[in-house]
Amino acid sequence: MKILGKRDMDLADAREKASSPGPLLPRDAATLILLDRSQGAVRVLMGRRHMGHAFMPGKFVFPGGRTDPSDGRVAVASLLHPNEEQQLVAGPGRVSPARARAIALSGIRETYEEAGLLIGEPGTFVAANPQWQGFADHSVRPALHGLRLIARAITPPGRIRRFDTRFLSAWRSDVALELREGGPTQELEELVWLPIDEARRADIPNITRFVLEDLEQRLAQDPKLAASAPTPFYRMTRNKFVRELL
Repeated sequence: MKILGKRDMDLADAREKASSPGPLLPRDAATLILLDRSQGAVRVLMGRRHMGHAFMPGKFVFPGGRTDPSDGRVAVASLLHPNEEQQLVAGPGRVSPARARAIALSGIRETYEEAGLLIGEPGTFVAANPQWQGFADHSVRPALHGLRLIARAITPPGRIRRFDTRFLSAWRSDVALELREGGPTQELEELVWLPIDEARRADIPNITRFVLEDLEQRLAQDPKLAASAPTPFYRMTRNKFVRELL
């Protein structure tokens, strides 16, 4: 376990402090780190959150958001790699395989909604939930086999929103369709593909910077992210922000 200094994590950002005195339980969420190596150095997709957002306004982030229970009932073209499913299931607050699948699918859904990128395979898809109608309209079946778990982080207490976020990665080659007009929610603006070292210097949340460092180290050891690896897990414990491996 590694204890991180307070200056490593901005715990006093007034814009992110909870407005209610009661404790907030973290909600399951997924963030998708899309990777592109077509121009040599690996680049990541990021977008700026609107200033009107209560949570991390104006910051560059990866597409992502809260898991909806119905995400787990979506038909898929391929399942999670067994090792990745095991990684998602393990750790504190252990979840079921069905919940792990829902978390992974929420990352795919949010990437479509916020960035207009549909991860999957061409084919007939019937959307039982209107949130997935875009996949049906464009004949894309969501696929999970290419996802890799890069990190997990729980938002510290005292924030206006708290999430138990799984940071997943996928390659741009896993994207079946890129919509030029972007996603339907338009939650992210200034979508850009940045080399990892440049992304680390952007206006990003500190946890995003930590995860990019984890990603960079993993890519150095496994450039294709072909194998599973221990998951860095960030959380507050006994008033200290720590990083441990699951």
